Amino acid sequence: MDGPERINTVTDHGCFGCGEENPIGLKLAFYRDGDRVKATVTPRQEYEGYLSLTHGGVVATMLDEAMSWAVISRGGRLPVTTRLEIQYRRAMPVGIEVDVFGEVVRDRGRFIEAHAEIRDRDGALIASATGSFVRVSQDRQRAWEERYLQPEQGTS
Repeated sequence: MDGPERINTVTDHGCFGCGEENPIGLKLAFYRDGDRVKATVTPRQEYEGYLSLTHGGVVATMLDEAMSWAVISRGGRLPVTTRLEIQYRRAMPVGIEVDVFGEVVRDRGRFIEAHAEIRDRDGALIASATGSFVRVSQDRQRAWEERYLQPEQGTS
């Protein structure tokens, strides 16, 4: 296969961040970008907060989603967010294409620290975040794998 490797390949679910079945969802498609993951998105009018600007909660969701997929891309159990700290640097207009990056900063087994950022087409920083994540239990992992991750070849 040519081109970057897609991380979130199973999208037939309603997750607001990455699911294709949520009619107003972000539908973020994450790809490997070196040690990071990257998605490109153009926020739509439905995500507006103040006039013509993307709502800060939607920006937060993009950052959180990027960090989660960065953790997932490294293997192991799926994570849930335990802490999210955001720095908004500039307003993000709706209708402009942006890149969302996520990377793992520290992996301590069950506990992970990550970083994410959103940049416009000129590379200007719009927002950044740090987050803490904990990997879920084995039982939850099995249930979520069936719904959100592509089964590995040769398994059922």
